[in-house]
Amino acid sequence: MQFDQLKRRDFVKLLGGAAAWPLAAWAQRAGKFYRVAYLALDAGQDAVIVKQRLNELGYTAGKNLTFDFRSVEGHAERLPDLATELVRTNPDVIVAGFGTLTAKAAQAATTAIPIVFTSVGDPIGAGIVKNLNRPGANITGLTPQGTEITGKQLQILLETVPSIEIIAVLLNPDTPFSALALQELRIAADTQGRRLEICEVRMPDQLSSNIEAAARDGATALMVLEDPLLLGLRQQIVDLAAKLRLPAAYGNSDFVYAGGLFSYGTDRRQLYRHAAELVDKVLQGEKPTDIPVERPTKFELIINLKTAKALGLSMPDRLLALADEVVE
Repeated sequence: MQFDQLKRRDFVKLLGGAAAWPLAAWAQRAGKFYRVAYLALDAGQDAVIVKQRLNELGYTAGKNLTFDFRSVEGHAERLPDLATELVRTNPDVIVAGFGTLTAKAAQAATTAIPIVFTSVGDPIGAGIVKNLNRPGANITGLTPQGTEITGKQLQILLETVPSIEIIAVLLNPDTPFSALALQELRIAADTQGRRLEICEVRMPDQLSSNIEAAARDGATALMVLEDPLLLGLRQQIVDLAAKLRLPAAYGNSDFVYAGGLFSYGTDRRQLYRHAAELVDKVLQGEKPTDIPVERPTKFELIINLKTAKALGLSMPDRLLALADEVVE
């Protein structure tokens, strides 16, 4: 299965959602022309899903919508300049794609144009919003992290390989969410009597040496607290985990499609669809400051059975029965 393809079940939902949308709402949107600008750190499925959901909600490119997608292709240092360029086009709303950096760049570029961020791990800690219920100023959006996610990932990992005693934790310490997630993970690990070996990665060239050092120090499994940097390095991370024979837990399904063992986290397709619904609210006159930042309500477990077999693991029947998807 390719990452850039929608699952069949999502395609069916897409058709059903479009058919169910009231004709009056479509007519209301057809009477105006809207400009949506999308600021992305990298090209990805998120913008495609946002645009599709907007189409379901009555916005059609070329008829009543201009959807201006811009990406810095992974070069984070270019985000401020690109955000400023987008502001000059005077859109009705700016959508900040995956990650904290895009949201901060958009926020720094304008205090007037409404902003909807799609995925910021810790929006309060990053200084993007004052609180989740009343974001303040011109910005709102979604945070993909539920408080139980890393603890649940650890639980699944230990159910898969109960003998694990030391776990390497890969993270970027410059990402505000990492501190929040690590704190939660430490509590879960202490409860289970497991030790964590922290692998900090700020630059791609630190990846291999840090994980290999953790493995030499006794780590027999890996957990990844992903951010845009680590997500961009997903193939290298997955390949390194395979080379070192480390069962690995991820929060983003992209890692599993790249060959990772399993992921447990937000259903990101639903997250981006919901981001489009927040954009719709803004376009219909609601102020971002009055729209609470929302947390996910749906999580998914995806297992790569081929990777499990390569590692000599037999995935528990209970987990296979609970999985939303099994990649073979």
